[in-house]
Amino acid sequence: MKTAFSALTGILSRSGHLLIDAKFVEQVADLMHDTAFFIKDVSGRYVIVNQSLVERHGLTDKAQMIGRRPCDVCPGDFGRIPTEQDSQVLRSGRPIIERLEMFWRKPHVPVWGLTSKIPMRDDKGRVAGLIGISKDLTALVNREEVPPTVALALRHLERSFDEPISPSSLARKANMSAARFARAIKRIHGISPMQLITKTRITAGSRLLRETDSSIAEIALNCGFADHSAFTRAFRAVTGHSPSEYRRLKQVD
Repeated sequence: MKTAFSALTGILSRSGHLLIDAKFVEQVADLMHDTAFFIKDVSGRYVIVNQSLVERHGLTDKAQMIGRRPCDVCPGDFGRIPTEQDSQVLRSGRPIIERLEMFWRKPHVPVWGLTSKIPMRDDKGRVAGLIGISKDLTALVNREEVPPTVALALRHLERSFDEPISPSSLARKANMSAARFARAIKRIHGISPMQLITKTRITAGSRLLRETDSSIAEIALNCGFADHSAFTRAFRAVTGHSPSEYRRLKQVD
């Protein structure tokens, strides 16, 4: 079976499919300064990485990552969660598309990103590796370009994220259809309205965990979650840590 690396070392496969030289892929990926890019083999080991991914891990050389899995590079959940994601994609053959996550640049600077992982297949259709990106989230347009009604809905979210809020309720606040509002949010923030709601609530929760001594149950309610358990599940899914683990981590920084 071909590995992900061998499948990228030439221009054409035996079956005539167009391929691209691995070094060329790496050179292009290094131009994506706000996006981590990687290709992994069928065991989830890095075979190609770009410089952005190396720097995100606080490393200096790509050789420090090649041949290793995320759990071999990052301690704790930072390495465990992406390794489990890789195993899921490689085992099921189903991609992960634009999953909203929080990760840290060294030393522990919180950054929001959208992660996608797509399985690569050999000539017989078997999963032979995966290709992925994790894009840092930045505003795609200037605030002055945001339509006034959308700005009104966003201000409502910023001020009232502790209340019951849904994508449809925000769309109504913006006087737009749900589809049109979703397109506007995608253009402005690069994510869906539901992802934006989650991002806003988790960001607020992160701040309260760092800056207050409030209990996690109190923070959960103050951030719009039904209870402690719902907050913990959402927080861990996005950050890789439970709220209590995150609080201890920030106290050590």
